[in-house]
Amino acid sequence: MVKNTVKVAVIGFGYWGPNMVRNFNAQADAEVIYVADFRKERLDLVNKMYPSIQTTQSPNEAICSTEIDAVVIATPVFTHFELALKALNEGKHVLLEKPMVSTAKEATILINLAEQKGLTIMVDHTFLYTGAVQAIKRLVDTGMIGQLQYIDSTRINLGLFQSDVNVLWDLAPHDISILNYLTDEKPYSVQATGVSHTNNGIENIAYLTMNYESNMIAHFNCSWTSPVKIRKFLIGGDRKMIVFDDTEPTEKIRIYDTSYHYTEKRSDEDKRKVLVDYRVGDIQIPKVPMKEALAGVAADFIAAILHNTRPISDYISGINVIKVLEASQISIKNGGKEVKVDYL
Repeated sequence: MVKNTVKVAVIGFGYWGPNMVRNFNAQADAEVIYVADFRKERLDLVNKMYPSIQTTQSPNEAICSTEIDAVVIATPVFTHFELALKALNEGKHVLLEKPMVSTAKEATILINLAEQKGLTIMVDHTFLYTGAVQAIKRLVDTGMIGQLQYIDSTRINLGLFQSDVNVLWDLAPHDISILNYLTDEKPYSVQATGVSHTNNGIENIAYLTMNYESNMIAHFNCSWTSPVKIRKFLIGGDRKMIVFDDTEPTEKIRIYDTSYHYTEKRSDEDKRKVLVDYRVGDIQIPKVPMKEALAGVAADFIAAILHNTRPISDYISGINVIKVLEASQISIKNGGKEVKVDYL
């Protein structure tokens, strides 16, 4: 691409759209030209905040504009596929808010089309760009915490209730994408349970377990009904353990020099016992760069367009999250039955 500035259209100016506009406008090599939203009052707000940005109630008008190079989609999940398909057919690069789309089949269609046209398609898995997750990735890659054994995540709050997806589709993409980023191993099966306390049948509390061939296990607790906000991600290795608490303002990561191992059974009496040695050492609190993760998402997307680089949160990250979510939905509807994840 010979252009030095990527012209961007943002579709959707609801909860996440304003953050997208602000961060893309802050990039030296990007400029938001269009914002589309069907609600006139939201467009009035855009006009007040950004007088130079063109606004429209028609997504197609923005997507089809010859001024536009890339489209950022920040709309409800059920609209993602058609909007992204239109954008790719118009020759535009695409960034989708998580989750990527509603089905793996839809994701595959978009990926194949993007590859045919030589276009970038990327998913906004924002947490991959946080200083905390980047630091944890380095700790895992250097072998400091050893072999990953378990992940235990809690992501709960009061709201926001969604009308188009359940709580797993809303919250679990964060943790699934983080875990997929930390390890090359993908779960071979999942088990999930959930319950709906609303009149629309959409689960507002859910639990997801992901199983791995290496004997690692991951468990996610997601809820829209908690009186307190908890965003905690526990990583257990055979050498050290990490607690990532995203609600902490500064000390987001704690590294525990703690582990355990089984001892050799030497006598007949020992054989009837589980002999475990425990080690408890120091706690480290590394300094984590405080930066806005969405700025990293925007920069990565623009770099992929201008320099043909591979984004951290690429389409592979997007579709693998969808495949886990699809399997988890089947499991929920079948009372928590184990369901294989189809990567074909």
